[in-house]
Amino acid sequence: MEIWINPACSKCRSALTLLDAEGADYTVRRYLEDVPSPDEIRAVLGRLGLEPWDITRTQEADAKELGIKEWPRDADARERWITALAEHPKLIQRPIITAEDGTAVVARTDEAVREALGR
Repeated sequence: MEIWINPACSKCRSALTLLDAEGADYTVRRYLEDVPSPDEIRAVLGRLGLEPWDITRTQEADAKELGIKEWPRDADARERWITALAEHPKLIQRPIITAEDGTAVVARTDEAVREALGR
């Protein structure tokens, strides 16, 4: 199990606290420092069953500068979104936990963290 975190994020810290309380075996990835490649983003999207716009933090300053809210959300624009996430990792929703069964969850709630633990 791997968790993508921003240490400054309260949701990330809460998820780590819960993982520790449950005795989970996991690896931390500080994705702002160890930035995921476009291929890694594609892989995690596949595990999440989501599209890149579903995990994009559209209120971030970088998103506003890019005008990302106005981008199309379709198959033709998918790679543009993935490239933006790789070039501006602050735009990636967090935390993301990759579960042992090959799936992943955006773990913004205790329930989502427990769901990942149960997989």
